[in-house]
Amino acid sequence: MVTSAQALTVSWSPPAAVNASLCVAILVYARGWIRLYGSFPRLISAWRLAAFLAGVAGIWLAIGSPIEAFDDVSLTVHMVQHLLLMSFSPPLILLGWPALPILRGLPQWMVRFIVGPVSRSRFFKGLASVATHPVVCWLAAAFALAAWHIPGIFETALRLIWLHEWEHVSFLIAGLLFWWPVVQPWPSASRWPRWSIPLYLFCATLPCDVLSGFLAFCDRVVYASYLSARPMFGISPLQDQECAAALMWVSVTLVLLVPAIVVTMEILSPRKAHWAEEPLTGSRGVLDQYLHVSKLEVL
Repeated sequence: MVTSAQALTVSWSPPAAVNASLCVAILVYARGWIRLYGSFPRLISAWRLAAFLAGVAGIWLAIGSPIEAFDDVSLTVHMVQHLLLMSFSPPLILLGWPALPILRGLPQWMVRFIVGPVSRSRFFKGLASVATHPVVCWLAAAFALAAWHIPGIFETALRLIWLHEWEHVSFLIAGLLFWWPVVQPWPSASRWPRWSIPLYLFCATLPCDVLSGFLAFCDRVVYASYLSARPMFGISPLQDQECAAALMWVSVTLVLLVPAIVVTMEILSPRKAHWAEEPLTGSRGVLDQYLHVSKLEVL
């Protein structure tokens, strides 16, 4: 077992494009956050910087670290990747309110001549309005989860590198869309009343429960590729499948339960929860001035 694991680790090579992209994202965000903090220390809290960095670290752990070498021999590892990309990293990245730090971190010529015109275009506004609607966000996550776990599609993605990479990208995009109505990062506005979010989160557990229940109680290995893979971690392919199902059920339940409780407390509390604070408290005029100079508009 140890020899097989070591062999996989040695044969694995870091994905240069993924790691470079994540490093650029961190540098741009950190540069913008530092510039904002230098001028307005209370602009965006330090915990938002930490949340964004943790979210990016989760993406790296899923597709940029050595655990990627094990995703085609262990369904449990594969499930860890999916959970990181859909349930862990997206809410943390959105809690970092990435829009303003990234705008401040990018070169100003890029903001004025590329990002600005694109964000003001009618097509972009229409696309953003549709894509961030709670119904679309929920369906996107449910569809990504169901479609990629269909045995035929799952097996094909294991064989084709480009399709496997697209699978990861689609999970991340679907995760960002799903968590958008929950976190409501600046500059978005709520499309549904806040009391609907716990129900939104509860309904999201249903597709996960169906899939994890099927994998856990099925008496055969659903994905044939794992039957021919070298056994890892001292468990059989069927036990690996059951472990993946249990991990999915427990993790998703907890990940969705925590924000549901937080939102409920936010609704019942006379004061807003800290994560829902208004950006640039006491400095709204500075924000408006910056957006005007940058020729950007709030979505």
